Order: sequence, then C-alpha cells, then structure tokens
Amino acid sequence: MIAVGCDHGGYELKQEIFKYLDAHGLEYKDYGTYSEDSCDYPDYAKAVSEAILNGECERGILICGTGIGISIAANRYPGIRAANCTDCFMAEATRQHNDANILALGARVVGVGSALKIVDTFLNTEFSNDSRHIRRIEKIER
Repeated sequence: MIAVGCDHGGYELKQEIFKYLDAHGLEYKDYGTYSEDSCDYPDYAKAVSEAILNGECERGILICGTGIGISIAANRYPGIRAANCTDCFMAEATRQHNDANILALGARVVGVGSALKIVDTFLNTEFSNDSRHIRRIEKIER
C-alpha cells in the first residue's frame, strides 16, 4: 500500500499520479488534500509519515510546490527517510542507497511526464542491502 498526500500546490499532480497507480494496479490511500484550497503541507507530511510508521503503508509519495517543505516536514519523524527527487537517477539512488520510504515531488519543478517516470523508478527500485549503506542508515536513525 502506498500512502499519498499533498498540499494545494501538489493537488493536480497527485491526480495524475493516481491515474498512473490505477493503471499499474497499485494500491494506495489518499491522505489529502482533496482540493486546491490553500492548506498547510506539514499536515499531509504527518499523515503519510504516520501511515508508514504504523505499518498501514509501506511507502509514500508527498507533493507540494517544490517538494522541499513537505520533505523537511516528513523527515522530522524518526524512521522516515523522505527524498525530494527531481529526476530518475535521484529516485533510483535514494532507494538503493538510503532505503528512502517517501518520495517527495515538487509539482512546480517537475512536469507530469517526468514526475510519473520518477514515481515509477522510486516504486520499482529495491534497497541494495549493501553493508555500507546499512551502516549509514543506522547512523541516521541514531
């Protein structure tokens, strides 16, 4: 299960990501927002982060205007590794090296086509389980 959340700046891109997830038969849960009305991204970062931490979802996707604020907010939760990615290389590397569990996207930074390729890469890349990456993640968690 994939947890998805956004603020008003990410609402339109979230709808496009839902189409991608539906087309690929991937289960997800929508944690809001549900319109383009102004709202606060930390609320959605919290909801998605908690869904991952309590085991309701395995990974998450968060979207705001730049991806920066919402990723900062998510990373406040111990156990969350949210990565703001602007290309597929970043999405692949953060999964392989950091075992990132949340992808953050900036709707005003990446176009829909690029965003969907980044989502695909993030969801289809596994953690490498390399001992040096595990050691580094453990240091982050401490």
